[in-house]
Amino acid sequence: MDERAVRVARLVAAEPTRAGDRRGVAGTLRRLCSAAERELSASGTGVSVVAGSEMRGVAAVSGPAYEALEELQFSLGEGPCLEAIARREPVLVPDLLDGAMRRWPGYAPALYDKGVRAVFAFPLQIGVARLGALDVFRDEAGSLTSAEFRDALSFADVAVTTLLDGQADAVPGAAADGLDDEVVGQRAELFQAQGMVAVQLTVPVADALARLRAYAYAEDRPLGDVARDVVARRISFDSGRS
Repeated sequence: MDERAVRVARLVAAEPTRAGDRRGVAGTLRRLCSAAERELSASGTGVSVVAGSEMRGVAAVSGPAYEALEELQFSLGEGPCLEAIARREPVLVPDLLDGAMRRWPGYAPALYDKGVRAVFAFPLQIGVARLGALDVFRDEAGSLTSAEFRDALSFADVAVTTLLDGQADAVPGAAADGLDDEVVGQRAELFQAQGMVAVQLTVPVADALARLRAYAYAEDRPLGDVARDVVARRISFDSGRS
């Protein structure tokens, strides 16, 4: 780690634990989000991680209100987090009214309605491996300063180190401590739900995922929860209940 990343790591380590914090990596990432919110003059921050080639999930947020904003990206299939992961570079939007409404026609208006005016996403990656993204939300339009931009990159570096260290300590084949139930455990359910919907509607798996996302958005529910209900047969797409 460089000097700036070492400073950030110390800030994260000094961040107090909250009641309800999860164990292991998830708890560390929550503290990282809180420290990043303060240091980057943000209204909220979130970390989402990749748990396979298609499945992504919210790992930690600085406050409960931002979990829904992070999750909405996966329901819609668009947003700064997904774009940063796909492009492997920061996505910087200092003013949502300057092109973001066309860029993310579903997500940007939802952000704006929640009082967000600027958003910045930083990929979590090492080499060719994509681990996720750090999202920074602000309730006022405006760019990050050069120092804040460098700090954001350092927070992303510390998040990468946290994920890698957690995976190194995990049982082979398992997820990093504290993330299994929240992220990786959802992957099998989502894939199973996609298959079930594809059979119910006689459509390709990709179209089935689009239907799941549309349902989650329309019902204002996390995509993982909808997938779980499909697998449990509480939701069926061939019976008129979807």
